[in-house]
Amino acid sequence: MTISTATIAQLDQMLATLRDGERGWAGETLASRRALLLQVHANVAAQADQWVRTAGSIKQLPAGSPLLGEEWISGPWAVLGYAAALADTLARIESGRDVLAGYRVGNAPGGRVAVDVLPHGIHDRLLLSGFRAEVWTEPGTTEQQLREHAGLGQLAPELTAGVAVVMGAGNITSIAPLDVLYQLYAYNRVVLLKLNPVTDALLPVFAAVFAPFIKRGYLRIVTGDAQVGDHLVTHAGVDAVHITGSEATHDAIVWGTGPAGAAAKAAGAPRLDKPITSELGGVSPTIVVPGRWSKADLRFQAEHIATQRLHNSGFNCIAAQLVIVSRDWPQKREFLDALREAYATAPVRPAWYPGCAARVAGARQAHPRFEAVGGTAERTILWGLHLDDPAESAFGTEYFGPVLGVAELPGTGMEFVDAAVEAANERLHGTLGANLVIDPRTLRRLGARLREGIARLRYGTVGVNAWTGVGYLTARATWGAFPGHPLDDIASGRGVVHNALLLHRPERTVVYGPFRPLPRSIMTGQFSLTPKPPWFVTNRTAATTGRRLVEFSARPRLSALAAVFASALRG
Repeated sequence: MTISTATIAQLDQMLATLRDGERGWAGETLASRRALLLQVHANVAAQADQWVRTAGSIKQLPAGSPLLGEEWISGPWAVLGYAAALADTLARIESGRDVLAGYRVGNAPGGRVAVDVLPHGIHDRLLLSGFRAEVWTEPGTTEQQLREHAGLGQLAPELTAGVAVVMGAGNITSIAPLDVLYQLYAYNRVVLLKLNPVTDALLPVFAAVFAPFIKRGYLRIVTGDAQVGDHLVTHAGVDAVHITGSEATHDAIVWGTGPAGAAAKAAGAPRLDKPITSELGGVSPTIVVPGRWSKADLRFQAEHIATQRLHNSGFNCIAAQLVIVSRDWPQKREFLDALREAYATAPVRPAWYPGCAARVAGARQAHPRFEAVGGTAERTILWGLHLDDPAESAFGTEYFGPVLGVAELPGTGMEFVDAAVEAANERLHGTLGANLVIDPRTLRRLGARLREGIARLRYGTVGVNAWTGVGYLTARATWGAFPGHPLDDIASGRGVVHNALLLHRPERTVVYGPFRPLPRSIMTGQFSLTPKPPWFVTNRTAATTGRRLVEFSARPRLSALAAVFASALRG
């Protein structure tokens, strides 16, 4: 299939308009750029209902489903929080204040600087009680350098950097808007956003959300197939590319397809002659550190891990694909039984993303002893995977669907953590995110050694008793692969997004959460007021809580805050 002459002309005109618009963007002051963000914030609030209805239709969710909470939270709520946080950063730069004033800045292992980015303010402390997050810099970055460079492209807004093409994701609906904003503000580029065909129905919503940028010529949004995307990324009028998607799509853009693409990659001769950043997923692990857990702990953490895989039907780049447990844990069998039960009884939902059936069939064919666990025809557990098996395909293939693997390693305590960290680093493909589940008693006992273990994990986001997806939702955190992937072995990608503080040389985000929900958290000595989080697939009031979170973020007030708590406590 070839792209039509009329379509080429339309795309070329859009890029020409953006080139003209770049001059206008260079002339926007920090105050006007902040005002544009606040207009986007207001537009997201106005479009939120339609946004969620459209997303629910794409994902085949009925109108009354609690699972629509995922769409409220990972759609408009994520963008509202980011727009507000980024506007605050611009206000600080405009007034000449230190961007990091009021943020705790400390040290992390290996000569890294750590910035506490969650909670930020009283609302975070109430709405996400017990959760916290910190961004670690690359080793060797000093605090002075971090403070001097915080602000990135907004430190000299008149020095724009051309036109970027953003290849939008098809799974989580806030990804494309957040990627657009990062190109505009962190890189100081105007943007052409090409939607993934799966999300084409959201074009009117996104056009309304970004109307101020579109009107001024700083953004254009298009739909189309792979030929449209190829025309855009290779266009002489495009200066940079950002993609969220698969490694195969990235390589097709950079090297080309078929034998010619393979030859170009082997020769180290990319056809793309411009910078490309990317977020590409991978095989994400959840490391279950053995301890002494109650039956309630076993059930809750089994639901937690089931959520890590089954949120959005498993169609998340950050979905946990491999659970690593200790074969020496006395409660191993009880935990795995709880995990099977949670996986099987999670709410039924369609496997809506294209290609899922083929990916699941491939996983099952490669693992004849798979277990189909119910819920949907696609839900699959691959038991007894061996981390010392160099031929195990589940460690190198992102299934992007409801397929969960389980592997065992020997040891307890730090011996087990060290073995699991090494296995995650050396055996699993990709570096986007890794999860650890550890009870408070064991966490205290391991102390600083656990933090050293986290430092050895080569992942862009690490979650400790918090799914790494919480890092995605944290506006001031960074999101992306662990740095260092070359173009010919891209794994989970290059660069970061989100990063509302516009931090220089970030390496990773580390997110911490409560091991137990309210009220057991208080009863067992943890100060956390968070009940079952609304992103859990088993949360019965997730849709109501998600809607109320959006309403509160759109216009923070005491009555809206009380409504969030009232719904959350019933989850």
